[in-house]
Amino acid sequence: PTPTHTHTTNAFVATCLLAVQVVVLHFRSSFGSFGSLFSGLSAAALLVACLHLQHHLTCWGTPHRAFASMATPVAVTEREGVAKKVMPDLVQVGIVQMCSRNDKESNFLECEKLVAEAATAGCKLVAFPECFSFIGAKPGEAQIAAEPLTGPTMSRYCELAKKHEIWLSLGGFQELPASPEGSDAQAPKIYNAHVVIDSGGEMVAQYRKIHLFDAPCFNLVESNQTVGGAEVVSCDSPIGRLGVTICYDMRFPELYQNLRFTHGCEVMLIPAAFTVPTGQAHWESLLRARAIECQCYVIAAAQTGRHNEDGNRRESWGHSIVIDPWGKVLQDMGRDEMGLRVVALESSVLEDVRRRMPLDTHRRYDIYGPEATESAKKQSA
Repeated sequence: PTPTHTHTTNAFVATCLLAVQVVVLHFRSSFGSFGSLFSGLSAAALLVACLHLQHHLTCWGTPHRAFASMATPVAVTEREGVAKKVMPDLVQVGIVQMCSRNDKESNFLECEKLVAEAATAGCKLVAFPECFSFIGAKPGEAQIAAEPLTGPTMSRYCELAKKHEIWLSLGGFQELPASPEGSDAQAPKIYNAHVVIDSGGEMVAQYRKIHLFDAPCFNLVESNQTVGGAEVVSCDSPIGRLGVTICYDMRFPELYQNLRFTHGCEVMLIPAAFTVPTGQAHWESLLRARAIECQCYVIAAAQTGRHNEDGNRRESWGHSIVIDPWGKVLQDMGRDEMGLRVVALESSVLEDVRRRMPLDTHRRYDIYGPEATESAKKQSA
């Protein structure tokens, strides 16, 4: 428990003990010796109950819902240019787990079905994994499949969002740049883009993956086909202020701290197609760390299973996951499940965690932030 939590429980128990004393005095004055005996037994019972309650309140990592609801909500305040609270009190979100293939049409039909399901369930946003619309089986396939964001594939998803009046998080789209790089005219380098579409079918955020997964030991060198992005992206939505990222980005905590403390994000979107070895070792640990240190919800929709049998036989880890700002796993879809899960996000949980442990005021970027580090370098030169 945090110090604030401990002080709150102590104050609560002290109030209860005061009530015990009032009961004792009342029964003594009203019923004489019998009242003294009865009041003594009542006081003992109340004292035991208070101590039992104190034990549970102190041991719980976060306050129990019944008591959390008694507290006056504290909105996220504006500090260091951070935006005010955007997240509603309670909102339903859909998270998808799928096994995409190198077939845009079959992938779209699966996504279409899941969007309809999410809309029926009352979701305000549904999060899809990286490579939701296409995942290549052979070298060069991703570049050939790439399109501008104004192309026919993304237009279909915009129409899908508009039809069902729901927001879509579409991470890991093969975007063809306006001025493609690379010497091979048939397979120019592309962007790995995460697009957020609103319920009116409009693209409200476009993020190009900054950190490219160059890991020859896993037969993946993303920079062979992809150009890295250069902008940090966030946007407001019906589920809160979103930090828009992709997969391998999760290994770079500075990005997420920037999204939280500079952009004021409340929900981190991290669509992924994680490899099995790295997923077994690091997936949940990294995502829980990002949720805890940023005090944000994390929604990481994931690819799962083997994507082809006639090419690179690429296989993804799965475990689409939603984590709350305390680091508690709310949903984990495992490796075998595919489809949609619905989860409720509560602003009271986010506000309570941030109020009890105000990292935004405790951070000392004046000592170890980028500007301080640069200044120290100049002094030591």
